[in-house]
Amino acid sequence: MTPASLPAVRLLGIPVHLVTPEETLQRMEAFVEDGRPHHVVTVNPEFIMAARCNAEFHRVLNAAHLALPDGIGVVWACRLMGYPLRQRVTGVDTVQAVARLAARRGWSLFLLGAAPGVAEQAAEVLRQANPGLCIAGTYAGSPAPAEEDHIVGMIRAASPHFLFVAYGAPQQDLWIARNLARLGVPVAMGVGGTFDFLAGRARRAPAWMQRAGLEWLYRLIQEPRRWRRMLALPRFALCVLWEHGIRRRNR
Repeated sequence: MTPASLPAVRLLGIPVHLVTPEETLQRMEAFVEDGRPHHVVTVNPEFIMAARCNAEFHRVLNAAHLALPDGIGVVWACRLMGYPLRQRVTGVDTVQAVARLAARRGWSLFLLGAAPGVAEQAAEVLRQANPGLCIAGTYAGSPAPAEEDHIVGMIRAASPHFLFVAYGAPQQDLWIARNLARLGVPVAMGVGGTFDFLAGRARRAPAWMQRAGLEWLYRLIQEPRRWRRMLALPRFALCVLWEHGIRRRNR
């Protein structure tokens, strides 16, 4: 199956690929072997609602080579619409799986973003979990256009196979889209707070909460300041229910 033939659906105008974690890793491997630049995004309800009022972010998400179904809200929406999405694919789990793959295949990673020192800590955690893993570089930096040439030059010199960017949405994916063609990296992916989780700066929800789709609640308890961002969830649910109702009436 080629990347272009991956099954995909559209949620409120944003594409989501109906892939499992295993299929995601297969796509990542195919992207590296292909050698051309590929942009991977992790779609969640916050992304979708932000894209409704940010035309450039909307364009970037629609142009991505792989749109992972991150967020339990995306899983719920797909199931409500009758789409065959089996499970979510999170950024943290994907980075960890890619690190295992890279260690096995002799490929390298570059970690860009997060607060100073966090990417280095995350890289060390990945190295310890995957002996032989090559971390081509780490750098905090910023998504500011004034720093782009410097960062792009650094990444090109390191020549990694995977670039993970932790600048938060939408900045990280807008940054990747602006620079993808000149980075020389087969796979570039925005990963949000993944480095913080890997470095132990933030804690993931217990496994039972993840299985129950309550990871968002755990994050809100841990970081109450996220409440404004969480308002996207009920808005997303209302928009999905509205679209679902329209589809049912038009049958």
